[in-house]
Amino acid sequence: MKQNKFKISAIALGVVALLGGLVLWSNLHQTSLNIWEHEKVPAIQANYTPPVQGTPVDFQKAAEVSVPSVVHIKTVVKFKSTSGKHNRQVNPFGDFFGYDEMFRRFFGDDRRNYQMPDQKASGSGVIIGKDGYIVTNNHVIDGATEITVTLNDRKNYKAKLVGADPNTDLALIKIDADNLPVMPVGNSDDVKLGQWVLAIGYPLNLDVTVTQGIISAKSRNIGINRQGKAPVEAFIQTDAAVNPGSSGGALVNTNGELVGINAAIASPTGAYAGYAYAIPSNLMKKVIGDIMKFGSVQRGYLGISMAPENPDEDLRKSLNIDDDVNGVWIAEIDPQGAAAEAGLKKGDAITRVNGEAITTNAQLSELVARMKPGDKVTITFIRDGAEKTVTTKLKGKMGSFASQNAAAIEALGAEFQGLTKEQASKMNISGGVQVTNITDEGIIGNQTNMKDGFIITKVGNTPVKSVEELKAALNKQGNNFQIEGVYPGSSDIYYYGINGFRN
Repeated sequence: MKQNKFKISAIALGVVALLGGLVLWSNLHQTSLNIWEHEKVPAIQANYTPPVQGTPVDFQKAAEVSVPSVVHIKTVVKFKSTSGKHNRQVNPFGDFFGYDEMFRRFFGDDRRNYQMPDQKASGSGVIIGKDGYIVTNNHVIDGATEITVTLNDRKNYKAKLVGADPNTDLALIKIDADNLPVMPVGNSDDVKLGQWVLAIGYPLNLDVTVTQGIISAKSRNIGINRQGKAPVEAFIQTDAAVNPGSSGGALVNTNGELVGINAAIASPTGAYAGYAYAIPSNLMKKVIGDIMKFGSVQRGYLGISMAPENPDEDLRKSLNIDDDVNGVWIAEIDPQGAAAEAGLKKGDAITRVNGEAITTNAQLSELVARMKPGDKVTITFIRDGAEKTVTTKLKGKMGSFASQNAAAIEALGAEFQGLTKEQASKMNISGGVQVTNITDEGIIGNQTNMKDGFIITKVGNTPVKSVEELKAALNKQGNNFQIEGVYPGSSDIYYYGINGFRN
């Protein structure tokens, strides 16, 4: 497979917060409110107002009111001592990092006790509640055992994780503080191509840094988010300089309003090379609002699998794709999903949702992700050249698609067969799936020392007794998980770590 010209890199952006002392330049920038406190207050518009002809754009006021609301986040991930014996995969992280073979070589087969060092990282966040609520990226705090927040006045606080959503790469943390400067949130739907913006964060272990650029694209899907089971990517793209250490920082318009949470860069080196990507503020507001109110994201699902925007010829023929139709084509449909209940089918092209024109997969994903289960949605679609409109209610489950199940098990690179009751009884287990014909091209062959004949009894925390249950269990997993099981004739339990399953 050819490598992409640019490597897409998740970055850690930093943000600083300053307690009080600043005279705000607009009544829109009051710091005494949580951004969700007054339902009746209209959303702040993010429309760009051009300067008087002949005068330069003024970034000073926007920077002055925004920098105090951006904080520096430092994390620590602590690792425990692990141990094991030769030919027994008891350490689930052994295959993740390649330590098993290294320790066999240096210490011998029976000495595999070692201590992995603590991992430290740095990122950014944005204050969204005067009482200490801060939004950042999930990848900034994922797995952290310690989270420290430094405000713009250099005060340090220990933070706790309130909740996170890997699907949108957003997280909410909280510090024990009050009267913090809250950044006003703009309406990301109203940002325009060519509009000036500022990126604010803590890149490369520097102090708070402000860079400027323009909005260069909207609703961009760059395929970077592999953290969740149903990732949503509809990034705002900017050419403002963003570097490692800036993830979770703020993308701000010239009114000093938050229009995005910086999350990624496109780069051949891992450092800034011209493009940066931010999560739209409207999506952030929905996700973080759900976490604050319910403890988790209340996400609605339409129950469709979308065709790629550049399908190959075979897929084009199977879906009867018409180049004259501007919309999102349905490649598969969950028979129990909201779309199926409304009568939509494979090969339909969705052109409008709730009256809004739909032209890209990313746009449709973001729009639906901003709704909750039970919300009514009106869908306009094209079938056989005719336009139809239906209404349905979004479901609370992601749904299941036959192609996804098949692709998940195919990626493992082996053949699988469920045990009979007699076979399971002889091995004193309730059931399992036997692995045979492991290939070097699959994940199992590349990442583990698993041998032919292994019996899978669990994937993650889910027991499996048939190939269908194995497929379903795989689709419940994220990027990293364990496969648990036994070998015939042995009572030992073996664990094999799978890393980057959805990469």
